Amino acid sequence: MKCPICKHGETRPGVATVTLERGGAAVIFRQVPALICDNCGETYHEDDVTRELLEQAEQAVSEGVEVDVRRFRKVA
Repeated sequence: MKCPICKHGETRPGVATVTLERGGAAVIFRQVPALICDNCGETYHEDDVTRELLEQAEQAVSEGVEVDVRRFRKVA
């Protein structure tokens, strides 16, 4: 797909690092499936990946995590 941000690049499948912060907590996910623009580097995630990221981050914050780095795992 044509990148909606830069309007020049095409997105390609790859993996990205995503950092989510809330209330003083930071959860960093590595190896997150994404579509990445080959021109500007902007990343896009499928709805199910986004939903899973938010659920895992919410769980980490509710467990009292302040900083957490983890490899993304999609729950079946």
